[in-house]
Amino acid sequence: MPGFPVRCMMKKILPLCFLLWSAVLAAQDPVYSQFYAAPLQLNPAFAGAASAPRFGGIYRNQWPGLNAYQTYGFFYEQDVTRLNSGFGLFLEGDNAGDGILKSSRLAGTYAYNLRLSQKLRVRFGVEAAWRQTALDWDKLVFPDQLNPTAGPINTSLEQRPEQTTRSALDLSSGLLLTSDQFWLGFSLKHLNTPNQNFLIVNDNLSRGLPLLYALQGGMELNVKKSNKGTPGAFVSPNFLFISQGPYQQINLGAYAGVGAVFGGAWFRHTFGNADAAILSLGFRQGIFKIGLSHDVTLSELAGRSGGAYELSIGFLLDQSETIKNKKNRSQINNCLGMFQ
Repeated sequence: MPGFPVRCMMKKILPLCFLLWSAVLAAQDPVYSQFYAAPLQLNPAFAGAASAPRFGGIYRNQWPGLNAYQTYGFFYEQDVTRLNSGFGLFLEGDNAGDGILKSSRLAGTYAYNLRLSQKLRVRFGVEAAWRQTALDWDKLVFPDQLNPTAGPINTSLEQRPEQTTRSALDLSSGLLLTSDQFWLGFSLKHLNTPNQNFLIVNDNLSRGLPLLYALQGGMELNVKKSNKGTPGAFVSPNFLFISQGPYQQINLGAYAGVGAVFGGAWFRHTFGNADAAILSLGFRQGIFKIGLSHDVTLSELAGRSGGAYELSIGFLLDQSETIKNKKNRSQINNCLGMFQ
């Protein structure tokens, strides 16, 4: 059957074109299921909230069945107690459509810590980032390049953009309220709506990245304390709400830690449909922490997308006596156990 190879190619190519144009025109940010493993990406006010130097990385493979998105991030953060401040660096990369669209972002974050009472503090965070997006136009195959008998041809009537790489300054801010039992944060990303579009279709699509609103919060319930007075087991119900352009999502679930083992379960809804169930499991020993999660797709893509997988690795340098004594004197960070 001469048409069979073309149909097979269409099944492979058209999802990539869809992913490309949705990424370019809608310009939505990646959202990690293990958001607690990369808090600087979530809210710049988290910079230094761990009360100890912390660094690590996270990798996400979303919809592997469609060669859709691969995202990675590396971070470092540290608090400076004498300045009531925290500083952080975050490097992120995103690969869409098997390398057709690539983006990278290098961000510097700063947060100021203000004590409101003995057990209540607020952190004000700002972020300045340099982001770049690159389009590999030659990897695209358009419908007019598909010949039913001869297969794909090299020429297309689609016009190549004048620029296939765009760079811009990206500004964000955030707030984080913490106590010994709960935390609540709010962040605004892309305050200056940087332009990352390659095609100017109309004024609405050429205004740049849409503003992202993120509301996050949770509480920590100690189930059992260890002999040293620190939580040996706890449960942290939490939520994450994100709105960017026409897209909204909410994650509802809980994170739990029992000794060296931790894990969690969440339900993600995109307001148009039930999107995914998220399951995570991890292990911590000393300063080292590793976590693995899987998004089980519940939408119409179930069975084709392959869901999503994430791997996170972190190092929290909180083993020195100086840092331990500081944490014992300031119990304010107990509610952020899932971020440690």
